[in-house]
Amino acid sequence: MADISGRVAIVTGANSGLGYETAKALAGHGAHVVIASRNQQKAEAAKQALLIDLPDASLEVITVDLAELSTIEMFADTFAERHDRLDLLINNAGIMMVPKGLTADGFESQLGTNHLGHFALTGRLFERLASTDEARVVTVSSLAHRSGTIDFDDLMSDQSYRPKAAYSRSKLANLLFAFELRRRCQAAEVDVMSVAAHPGVSSTELGDHLLANIFMQPLKLLAKVALQDAAAGAQPTLRAATDPSVTGGEYFGPSGRGEVRGRATRVSASANANNPAMAEQLWDVSQELTGIEYP
Repeated sequence: MADISGRVAIVTGANSGLGYETAKALAGHGAHVVIASRNQQKAEAAKQALLIDLPDASLEVITVDLAELSTIEMFADTFAERHDRLDLLINNAGIMMVPKGLTADGFESQLGTNHLGHFALTGRLFERLASTDEARVVTVSSLAHRSGTIDFDDLMSDQSYRPKAAYSRSKLANLLFAFELRRRCQAAEVDVMSVAAHPGVSSTELGDHLLANIFMQPLKLLAKVALQDAAAGAQPTLRAATDPSVTGGEYFGPSGRGEVRGRATRVSASANANNPAMAEQLWDVSQELTGIEYP
């Protein structure tokens, strides 16, 4: 990574895992990093931990709950009061394969948090992005997007809910959003670059609830040994965010077999993720659900 001093970055979910390692790398190369987390205490603890390794780092905590639209609005207002530029927005936070639940606004929790929350956040911050030269939005998806489908007749999985299917749908939605944002910025001649990334398979806290049972602890330990760590998993996001050769509309992931691990490289997305008609319909529905219209 080159020196990125003077740039302002927001990383959602930066208090742990991939988000923490992303924030650490960006701050370590000179960026001012806003740790965007729903838990103030954990965010402050992450900030202090980062400062131990990076005493000169420029860090800030602003809380936001992506499962609650009102806090997204408050976050954006607070950020706009403090900063006149936004160079990097890293849409990283997420939940994975949780039992059925609803966000504060009545959305299915995985689609509501992983996609609609970031759709609303990006929209609320878009004027700051558009007024900053060469700004980038990086949206973090997953290998799981490949099995994802978008059923507009049952978008919130009211008729049938399966945790894995709902997660895959939310990760497909992340890619549809990233690619549609790029198309719309190009059409409007707005200098905001939209890129996507996925971490492969990394050992983070995201899926800990799946291995919470005491009988699953040996498997949890094996996963931590066998899988790449969060720092390696963050590399595709960091390349998408900082590589000067990136032009927008690209998707980065690990280079190894099955894109499970390896060096960050350009990878391909599923046919559904590259469906402009589906992306446009999802965009329109997302605007209706969140009340966010991009300027």
